[in-house]
Amino acid sequence: MEEDRNTAIRVEQQEKVLFQDVCSIIEQGRQQAYASVGQIAIFTYWNVGRRIVEEEQGGQKRASYGTKLMKNLAEDLIPIYGKSYSKRNLDYYKKFYLLFPEAEKVNTCVHNLEWSHVRRVLSVTSPEARWWYLENASKGMWSVRELDRNISSQYFERRLAAQLPANAEDLHPTTDKNPLEYIKNPVVAEFMGFRRNSAYSESELEQALIDNLEKFILELGRGFAFVERQQHIVTQTSDFYIDLVFYNFKMKRFVIFELKTHRLTHQDIGQLDMYVRMYDDLVKGDDDQPTIGVLLCTDTDNTIARYSVLNESDQLFAAKYMTYMPTEEELRHEIEQQKEFFRLQHKEEE
Repeated sequence: MEEDRNTAIRVEQQEKVLFQDVCSIIEQGRQQAYASVGQIAIFTYWNVGRRIVEEEQGGQKRASYGTKLMKNLAEDLIPIYGKSYSKRNLDYYKKFYLLFPEAEKVNTCVHNLEWSHVRRVLSVTSPEARWWYLENASKGMWSVRELDRNISSQYFERRLAAQLPANAEDLHPTTDKNPLEYIKNPVVAEFMGFRRNSAYSESELEQALIDNLEKFILELGRGFAFVERQQHIVTQTSDFYIDLVFYNFKMKRFVIFELKTHRLTHQDIGQLDMYVRMYDDLVKGDDDQPTIGVLLCTDTDNTIARYSVLNESDQLFAAKYMTYMPTEEELRHEIEQQKEFFRLQHKEEE
């Protein structure tokens, strides 16, 4: 019996080691794939910029010719290769070539980088600093956020002021990159040829998120009862549709949710507060507490939740009602998860 138990333990340990080794191989492969695609994409953009500069220099009346050339080229490229080749981006590729004209040096400095790294470095004034940031972002595997922080804090200039040698400080690789990021990154995806299906729209994504958000809120079990989806509110001059409406019998108030598939804007905030006022004026009963509005704005990078309770302070609202309301982190996690499910499902359908 003892020998069988020891054998079982050894087998379990071997399987665990095997699992860990395979995971490590997969993670390394994903990181290498991401780094390779990023490097190839960046150097492709450099070559596009080089070719544009060569064409402009060979043309007559360069200024007017260049403007027309870029516009026409973008209009021809976008239907085939997507918005990565818009006029604005072509201008960036041209600037990239002009600021970094040495092909071999560029090719050795863009390992582990994305185009977003290069875009950030293009804003640096000093040629010496530009090369330094590009090289060290590559060597140190800096995230775009880390690169931005170093440029904004004048890291290069401070090192010069302190008279530090180039290798005075270790460049530790960052650990915040999601191993699946190279799949989700729209620049990499488009560069690799994964074009968005014309049948796919932001409204479909929004509808899928609302479907799952409704289930998620009810499953929280914090006193929510479903009222209506796309509730139609009519005023004397306009019609409005609120994405999701619940009633929370523990708080004795309506809770409305609005979801936008873009970054938070002042217009969105104003719309949410208008909905809260309208709901209190037109729907809320005398025994109900003031309506709560929750605005969810989502893009490829993050999810933001904004709560609105008119005529009450944020501190009072948080203290009194957050026990029953879903937290921003819960909403963010649920929406990011559902977005990923939606993308994967859409990819399988394609």
